[in-house]
Amino acid sequence: MSRRIAAAVLNRSPGELEVEELIIDDPAPEEVLVRVEYAGLCHSDLHEIDGTFDTTPPPIVLGHELVGDVVEVGSAVQGFAPGDPVVTCLSMFCGTCAYCLEGRQTLCINRGRLQQQRSRPRLTNAGGEAVRPTAGIGGFAEMALVHQNGLVVVPHDVLPATASVLGCAVTTGMGAVLHSARVRPGQTVAVIGLGGVGFAALQAARLAGASQVIGVDVVPAKLRRALEFGATDVVDARDSEAVATVRELSEGGVHHAFEAVGSGRTVGQAFAMLRAGGTATVMGMIPDGHQIDIRGAELFLEEKRLQGCFMGSNHFKVDIPMYAEFNRMGVLRLDELVTAEFDLATINEGFKALASGDEIRVVARIGGRA
Repeated sequence: MSRRIAAAVLNRSPGELEVEELIIDDPAPEEVLVRVEYAGLCHSDLHEIDGTFDTTPPPIVLGHELVGDVVEVGSAVQGFAPGDPVVTCLSMFCGTCAYCLEGRQTLCINRGRLQQQRSRPRLTNAGGEAVRPTAGIGGFAEMALVHQNGLVVVPHDVLPATASVLGCAVTTGMGAVLHSARVRPGQTVAVIGLGGVGFAALQAARLAGASQVIGVDVVPAKLRRALEFGATDVVDARDSEAVATVRELSEGGVHHAFEAVGSGRTVGQAFAMLRAGGTATVMGMIPDGHQIDIRGAELFLEEKRLQGCFMGSNHFKVDIPMYAEFNRMGVLRLDELVTAEFDLATINEGFKALASGDEIRVVARIGGRA
């Protein structure tokens, strides 16, 4: 039984989201139908809207980090039942390819098949045209059809707005520190870009036992808040000597620098902040055409490393419940990451707030729990 739902659709890029009625299909055997409660607004969504990225051609329903309740499950679904509160993660995995078997699920070669390939469109508009859900999720809608390997059950007592940022911002920032870079106790860390991902990375570095955590951003209010989230020092990135300041504060450079902006320039800065033997980890999505300025001699003579990190190199079926438990224990502050909330009708205003750089994480309230 197909259902009619409201969704914010991107019909052209660059453009704005338009709220319209769509028809959502029934679950395929391995799919779960979710009633969406909250969805996080991510910079990757913003870049689809402004035309910086064009990974999925319009018309599309954006939104890949959401929380909601299970409405219906497909005939082959295991581990989910109607009423379960769930969170999505775009790093779906097949569990059988070489990367999955090596434990590197974020590199799954079959993700595209799980996200998009099915016999009928998940969503269609009033004209009968297929509307693609971004990353096989499409969270800016009243309901979403998601493969079971793109979902995880979360505790009922997690605040819905908080849960909505677990699937991307928190998973990426925490995972980059704990999985990709494997920060060790006593090491020094710098985090460039203090949005939801950056604030999660700050806290992960503290949890990992870093002796010094330096937050770097251009927004003074975020720098002040960073000191509440685990930063021992902050540096204003508007200062032309910001890199030198980080190196001075860390007595020659940090062991780990994390880039959460998605710019070739800031990646180069992250690399320059390192001490010999240090590692720079890129968490932000860098548009094509950006050049990264690094000194080749530092790669060889100083054994510095530059590495990418997709979605925190996560194992989200384990990680997300663990982060929710850390939040319950009070050792991880997630509730305060959400600093602005909009609804489906005002979601374009939400993206303007996100683009301003003043907010940590912006979310959209889509519906309520049944």
